[in-house]
Amino acid sequence: MTTATLETKLCRKLHFRATTSDDDEGPATLDYELPANLEAGEPPEARGLARDQVRLMVSRRDDEHVDHTEFRNIAEFLEEGDVLVINTSGTLNAALCGKRAATGEGVEVHLSTQLSGDRWAVELRRPSPQVTLPLPDAQAGETVTLAGGGVLRLLAPLRTDRESGDGVRLWEAAVEVEGPMLDYLERHGFPIRYSYVSDEWPLAYYQTVYAVEPGSAEMPSAGRAFTAELITKLVARGVQFAPVVLHTGVASLEDHEPPYAEADRVSATTARIVNEARRHGRRVIAVGTTAIRALETVAEEDGTVHAGEGWTELIIQAETPLRAVTGMLTGLHEPRATHLAMLLALAGPDHVCATYAQALDHGYLWHEFGDLHLIL
Repeated sequence: MTTATLETKLCRKLHFRATTSDDDEGPATLDYELPANLEAGEPPEARGLARDQVRLMVSRRDDEHVDHTEFRNIAEFLEEGDVLVINTSGTLNAALCGKRAATGEGVEVHLSTQLSGDRWAVELRRPSPQVTLPLPDAQAGETVTLAGGGVLRLLAPLRTDRESGDGVRLWEAAVEVEGPMLDYLERHGFPIRYSYVSDEWPLAYYQTVYAVEPGSAEMPSAGRAFTAELITKLVARGVQFAPVVLHTGVASLEDHEPPYAEADRVSATTARIVNEARRHGRRVIAVGTTAIRALETVAEEDGTVHAGEGWTELIIQAETPLRAVTGMLTGLHEPRATHLAMLLALAGPDHVCATYAQALDHGYLWHEFGDLHLIL
């Protein structure tokens, strides 16, 4: 393990753009150049590592020291009474091959969120040799045939206020398949993957060990490095785990759109655990941006959390006060990603800028199969 000191001068490698939501340039974000060799293109297991052997950068908002270690050493930075809020949503085989009925063109369908019954939020993408691309010319009313006799019919744009000159990205669609949807996806679907992941990997590589309720289009990846053995070690140390559920939809790497409404649930038990920890001055550490979104949705201004279930449309900007969460475990997010706003809200621009500069200097790996950052 090594320890470094935050230096603002490192931020010369980054370009932090602080704007307000009223500016033409958009909300505050972090812009920088990410070398291609720092994009994790395969799971750590394919690199000869165990899940918990990815690297971990630990930074503290109230001092200048940063520790660089392996994730399996995270217990050294946690204390008895700390609460880790985890998202127990499981990843779906949310990608399907299809064919546009009108033209015969092959498409890749990404199921984003189940809205109700057979209604889903979906994205249609055009296959290409290296990566799928947005499909801008889809029209309401058209149908797509799916494997195994499935049929998808586009009904209407999911949110007309987010249409752009490039067409509609997410649609509300009726999806009819034979049998239960989870069984159908197990037979015919595959995990959504992006251009930096060159090979196909089975769904097991896109699951956290504590996933219990399938429903996410993409893996809540900040918790991927946990193993059953490590969780046992942390519980024995007095660290508490508080589960929430937030079923993640598809991300937009083209436009860095804010998230759409997502189904979430915070139980009365989790609310009690969080409130008790805060009452005794203990840390509440969200494992991933989805856990923050779920918890902050049901938090009062004084940080008190209550149980809740429904759809969250909360969008956390850099200036949004975080009320219940005091720390965060997260992956490393690509330039201009909307997820970076949560880091800015928690730790501020100087801290985020300097830690990202260190991650670049130390050769950390980005994305869902990459390394992790613990902000305390």
